[in-house]
Amino acid sequence: MGESVLNNKRLLAVDDEPDVLETLEEQLSDFEGLIFDQATDFDKGYQLLRSWTYDLVILDIMGVKGFDLLQIAIDRKIPALMLTAHGLNPDNLVGSIKLGAKSYIPKEKMSEIDIYLKEIFIA
Repeated sequence: MGESVLNNKRLLAVDDEPDVLETLEEQLSDFEGLIFDQATDFDKGYQLLRSWTYDLVILDIMGVKGFDLLQIAIDRKIPALMLTAHGLNPDNLVGSIKLGAKSYIPKEKMSEIDIYLKEIFIA
């Protein structure tokens, strides 16, 4: 895919829906040297988040205690992007931003995930 700010990054995605993780992996597979770790539950996400240094985490809000994982990521100074299947719920949006999430997107926008991630790294 050539030069990209996403090349050689290490990302973690935590979502309780394996098909979401598969879609994200597909969307990110062309970036050179990008490592994409995945977890389908809070415990595995927590373990990975504490074990590695990530350039960014992608977190589902529901099903995996996304706000708890967001707090851990923020404490470790790791930028986070929040995913939700519930559209742009104002309470979740405000909660995500207040906790320090860099971006918040509905799952139906996953096909554009690289655009959102690039914006976070360029900002």
